[in-house]
Formats: sequence, structure tokens, C-alpha cells
Amino acid sequence: MADLNPITLWRRLLALPNESRPKTVAMAFIVSAACAFAVTGATVVLRPIQQANRAAEQQLRLEALIAAIPGMSAILAGSDGHASTVIVDLEEADAVPGMTPAELSTALDDPAYWTQLTPERDMAGIGGRPNLAQIYLLKDADEDVSLAILPIFGAGYNGPIQAMLAIHGDMQTIAGITITEQSETPGLGGRIEEPTWQASFAGKRWEDAAGVMRFSVARGPSASEYEVDGITGATRTSNAMSRIVRFWLGPDGYGPLLDAIERGEF
Repeated sequence: MADLNPITLWRRLLALPNESRPKTVAMAFIVSAACAFAVTGATVVLRPIQQANRAAEQQLRLEALIAAIPGMSAILAGSDGHASTVIVDLEEADAVPGMTPAELSTALDDPAYWTQLTPERDMAGIGGRPNLAQIYLLKDADEDVSLAILPIFGAGYNGPIQAMLAIHGDMQTIAGITITEQSETPGLGGRIEEPTWQASFAGKRWEDAAGVMRFSVARGPSASEYEVDGITGATRTSNAMSRIVRFWLGPDGYGPLLDAIERGEF
């Protein structure tokens, strides 16, 4: 009867000549398995640290966005100075009570929590829109929403663009924007990360009195309250930003939610 003792088998393997094919294959398999185990272990151990670092980076960007908004010092003076996190259902235009950011991440792994968009509706180039989102609300001393900060994303010229868009309490005026991720051409489309360009969003409106979407990134300097400055030599990135903002502030994005906030439902 064969001896299947692991120690005995290991000794027999080591006793084989180094040029032995079975020994070469076995050692290669052992090394590969050990490396796979090490990589998997490192991923598991480092994932919480990476998530914490991303959360800290996002919080810094959020704080920088809030601080850069004109008149924010007066708003902060009448609040606790912190934006509260709210998980919202974009289908229902309402908050999701009890759901945590961690639970949101798990939920969005399920295709049932996404709405697939037809090409006509998918102006942001995202394919599908999440039905749940994590937004941030800043309230004044009277518990009225003075600022809503919304994550937005879409297809740029070279890859995905992600940003945080801040909306004043009237839910009709943009307060500011910060680009959190982009891979546009350096010196051209990549200039969307420049503070001077992002500052041109402050005070802009996206709909006219009839409720018609008017927002756009201009081809040059902005010429109306619905336009932000264009980026020289980056027409495709400018057009992408127009489409992304128009989508997320429209009926398939945060539009119904902003109406609910304006009605005082948050």
C-alpha cells in the first residue's frame, strides 16, 4: 500500500534529481500556489486600508470643494460645519433609511439595483445608472438644506470622468465642482482639474424658467448664466462634461431628487 504521509512524499520529492520533470512541475506548482496565497492574503489585509485611504481622500476633496464655494463661510457659521451622508433611491427620489455606505457598495454589485439606459437617454455614456447613490447634505441652523453635494460620472474622451457637484439650497444653482478622477489628455482635457476652470461653475444655472435644460460648456468664454468656460483645444472633453452634467441634473439623474429637496422633504 502506498505511503501517502505528506512528510514522506515531500522527502521523496526533494530526493529526486533537480532535472527531473516531476520535481520541476511540482516545485513550480508549489511556488505558484504560495505566490497566489500571498497575493490573496495581501489583498484581503490591505483592502480596508485602501478603502480608508480612498475615503480620506474623498473627504479632503469634499472639504476643499465646500471651502471653495463663495459664501460658504456664512453657511458654515450657521451649521455644524459638516456634511451629513445620505443614501438615496433615485427611482423613488427619497432617502433609504438605515442603509450604510458599506451596504450600498454591496447592493450595487447586484444588477437589480441598476437601470439600463437606451442610447437616447444615455447622454453621459455610462450604460447603466445606479438606482442608489450616496450624497452629502449640509443644513443651516433652521435645518434647511443649504448645500447638496452629488457624485457624478460619465465617459470622457480618454476614459471615465468622476466628479462631485455642489448645488445651492435653491436646488437651481450650481455652487461648485471638483473632479475626483479623470484620464484626459494632459495640458488639454486634463485641465478640467484646474481650479480656475472648476471655479467657472459657481453661480451657473442649468434650466431656464420653462424647465428646459440649458447647461453647456462653451466653445470659449461663457456668455450666459447657463454656460461655463470652454477649454481651448479640448472640444471632446468639454462636450463630455456638458453631457455628464446635463444627464445627472436631468430627469434620469438627480432631477427628481433635487425637486424633492427643494420641496423640503429632506
